[in-house]
Amino acid sequence: MAQVEIKVNGAMRKADVEPRTLLVHVLRDQLGLTGTNVGCDTSQCGSCTVLLDGQAVKSCTVLAVMANGSAVTTIEGLAKNGQLHPLQQAFWDNHGLQCGFCTSGMIMTATEILQHNPRPSEAEVRHGLEGNICRCTGYHNIVKSVLAAAEKMGA
Repeated sequence: MAQVEIKVNGAMRKADVEPRTLLVHVLRDQLGLTGTNVGCDTSQCGSCTVLLDGQAVKSCTVLAVMANGSAVTTIEGLAKNGQLHPLQQAFWDNHGLQCGFCTSGMIMTATEILQHNPRPSEAEVRHGLEGNICRCTGYHNIVKSVLAAAEKMGA
């Protein structure tokens, strides 16, 4: 066993893990942050995406020991003072979700997209979301949501 210390959503958290434990399982099973979903277990779908030191990563591909000393932001960490993050609100307002399973990964990926490019084009949003799969929406409202959030955040 190894102990990891990770700053999760702004708070230092400790967990005892086996060296092969994935970050997604620490977040969900040990820290109770179930907004990060396990979709495919093969890094194909993106539903487990979180920000690791500000970079969008698929947490099913990161060993918890690799995140030791890092900062992780999950979907639960985006809202502040009871207010949804502009991306979360835009997904709600623009029907950017149906079943909701991929939504947290889409929003976390979009967070990184907007950090690097606050005014992306539709093509840039579509390209940035390529590593995330949605089986329900056809992506139109997801892209619309990201663009709406960009507009609001730039205002």
